[in-house]
Amino acid sequence: MPDLLIELFSEEIPARMQRRAADDLKKLVTDGVVDAGLTYAGAVAHCTPRRLTLAINGLTDASPTTTEDRKGPRVDAPEKALAGFLRGAGLTKDQLTIADDKKGQIYVARITNQGRPAAAIVADVLDRTIRNFPWPKSMRWGTGSLRWVRPLRSILCILTREDGHQIVPLDVDGIGAGDTTEGHRFMAPGRFSVTSFDDYEAKLKRAKVVLSSQERADAIWQDATNQAFAAGLEVVEDAGLLAEVAGLVEWPVVLMGRIDDAFLDLPPEVLQTSMKEHQKFFSVRDKTGKIVRFVTVANRDTADDGATILAGNNRVLSARLADAKFFWENDLRVAKEGMEQWTDALANVTFHAKLGSQAERIERIAALARELAPTVGADPDLAERAARLAKADLSSEMVYEFPELQGLMGRYYADAANLPKEIGLAAQEHYSPLGPSDDVPTAPVSVAVALADKLDTLAGFWAIDEKPTGSKDPYALRRAALGVIRLVLENGVSLLLARPLFVELAKIKIGREHALEFDASEAVAEQLRERQGHLVSDFRNKEFEKRHAQHRNGKSIAESEALALDLLTFLHDRLKQHLKSEDIRHDVIDAVLTGDRTDDLANVTARARALNAFLATDDGENLLQGYKRAKNILDQAEAKDGVEYSYGADPKMAETEEERALFDAMAPAKPAIEAALAAEDYPAAMAALADLRAPIDAFFEGVQVNAESQVVRRNRLNLLSEIVRLCAQIADLSKIGS
Repeated sequence: MPDLLIELFSEEIPARMQRRAADDLKKLVTDGVVDAGLTYAGAVAHCTPRRLTLAINGLTDASPTTTEDRKGPRVDAPEKALAGFLRGAGLTKDQLTIADDKKGQIYVARITNQGRPAAAIVADVLDRTIRNFPWPKSMRWGTGSLRWVRPLRSILCILTREDGHQIVPLDVDGIGAGDTTEGHRFMAPGRFSVTSFDDYEAKLKRAKVVLSSQERADAIWQDATNQAFAAGLEVVEDAGLLAEVAGLVEWPVVLMGRIDDAFLDLPPEVLQTSMKEHQKFFSVRDKTGKIVRFVTVANRDTADDGATILAGNNRVLSARLADAKFFWENDLRVAKEGMEQWTDALANVTFHAKLGSQAERIERIAALARELAPTVGADPDLAERAARLAKADLSSEMVYEFPELQGLMGRYYADAANLPKEIGLAAQEHYSPLGPSDDVPTAPVSVAVALADKLDTLAGFWAIDEKPTGSKDPYALRRAALGVIRLVLENGVSLLLARPLFVELAKIKIGREHALEFDASEAVAEQLRERQGHLVSDFRNKEFEKRHAQHRNGKSIAESEALALDLLTFLHDRLKQHLKSEDIRHDVIDAVLTGDRTDDLANVTARARALNAFLATDDGENLLQGYKRAKNILDQAEAKDGVEYSYGADPKMAETEEERALFDAMAPAKPAIEAALAAEDYPAAMAALADLRAPIDAFFEGVQVNAESQVVRRNRLNLLSEIVRLCAQIADLSKIGS
């Protein structure tokens, strides 16, 4: 069995494309040879700035010869049908056989596919792979039609056996396959031949090329950390930068330089970002966390041990940091005069064509942050002011240059302006969490502003019908929803989301001034206090209709209600995905998403966790079966009788011991469950519910519900109704799968 070695040698491939390209090469070639009938033992792909390499070992010598019987038309079919079948099979009529089929007698063609040697298959597969390679961007050069990410210079393609190697015959737009490659562009120019992958890798290393990107990355990191440690310093870890730099060099040479003292007072994040984005330098800090040096990676050894390279890098870095210092000093001056002027400037910055300016959005967020503040334990005045200033740094020169520093620079500028610490912290944290592994803010003001920011984002894009679809989510709304969920759950916030969602949607649908008027409506506020968070459709009342009929703009209010419900459903779906990591069943989430307070995600989650744990016990599973049996009997009886059995059962009418035992168990269970639910102690509610398991089991075993006496039957059905309604206070157990 031969081993296959492929190298596609070109001008420098962008670092961000290399790993994906190597994986694509591996998949396209291995899938192609397998589809053609070959098998292999293993494959590995490598990449450097100038080459993609694929090594396949244990490839079969040839594809097998196969035969297949292909069914044709019936023997009495028209001649045209038979002629078409013969053309497709490449046979003549006398080469066909006749066989019996359920449709009658048919022609059958036995087709033999001759096996092909590995070299011919590889040539076809590689030719197709090169011509159709899925580069994100590609180019043509010279007079040829071939497209590649950068000009393709040579193709190495050999099959190696114990008795030697064979060049695979291949020519792609005048580039013929061979058994030669090149080493380092400067330290080992010229071509050399190879006979196998081991020979190829060893000769490349002698020619100053480290083939493995992981080996290059490990060497860079080890050398950088050793040099920093020797100086009593520490390299700031950055896995993304390390992978990128490993893709920029074939022979990594690590050099450590100094940062000019004039720039050491810049915030460490500014230094780190400027060096990373512009120069691809690693930051080196002292024991206090101050950035004092940098690490750069050269692509060659030099006679002066990199002194000339470091001198050049220092000059370029100083110019970059001089710009950063200029931005920093200008921004500090503006911040001390008042960050509000930055916020005012955001009136000229469009957030979205259909959602207005950043300043308009900030007004909505500030109002919402003020409303949410008491719920999360924040001062409303402070939360509102923090929300108004949280995005002020978007107008700063530093954030214009380095957008990734937004929020963080807001904290520096707020601190420089001697604003309360909570405002600076909210500016930094209100974008968080940005992902499932990102830290969640815990400071009350930060939580209020972060929640307001994400809820306004969701409501805004829902209002203009820019919802996520399939795999497309251009405005990161799934991430915003997950951020809301994590903020609520990890801070233990009991927040009824339906009202703020509706208010935000109404502000956009009917105009801010009218929505704020609604927001202040005492009648509506009183209704909300009374109903304790029923869904948005319950917000409508005559007072609201009377005050705002002239502002409805058709169906704007009804649309806002419907959109709020739809957005709440979206949050519920994201909650299910979030709780999946806790092994909480989807049907359990569905079961607790009933009744009141379904817009309180913390409450829904607490009930789901308690119910999920309860159903994992024998008591829980048996009680579930008892509940379902009770509900089925009750539903059938109510459908048959046309009445609702919910008027309370009388213990005096119990005829059996099992019946009396269930009444006796229900008497203390009901107040215990209600008290536990009022205290939101759901494990205690489940424990009280578990006490009913044995009497319910005994009841169904020893009592006939549909008794001959209609009075007794009604009493027993009313007893079942009490069981069902008692369980329903916790969750709709009918939604739990068997």
